[in-house]
Amino acid sequence: MSIRNLFTPLLLATLLTATSALALDLDEAKSRGLVGETSGGYLAPVVSSAEVEALVSSINSQRKAHYLKIASKNDISLAAVEVRAGKKAIEKTPAGQYISTGEGWQKK
Repeated sequence: MSIRNLFTPLLLATLLTATSALALDLDEAKSRGLVGETSGGYLAPVVSSAEVEALVSSINSQRKAHYLKIASKNDISLAAVEVRAGKKAIEKTPAGQYISTGEGWQKK
């Protein structure tokens, strides 16, 4: 077996592992200070990058769908659910992570 035949699968496995390791998740983004919770119930980027923006967009669309279900089930406005969710998210945010209550970013 040639060295090329041995090297190619190893290289592919390494690249696949590296790619998945680079994917940003919510907990990591929060702990690294890249995103923060807002009083409106959604995430927002503290530091902007394509990866951060994609994460924020994905999480926020999931949150909005969930908030809409809650609003419909309880016959209340989406805005009311968003405000309540924002308050809870800020309360649950650990010290050292970013929050925005409408006056800009601050570390909790």
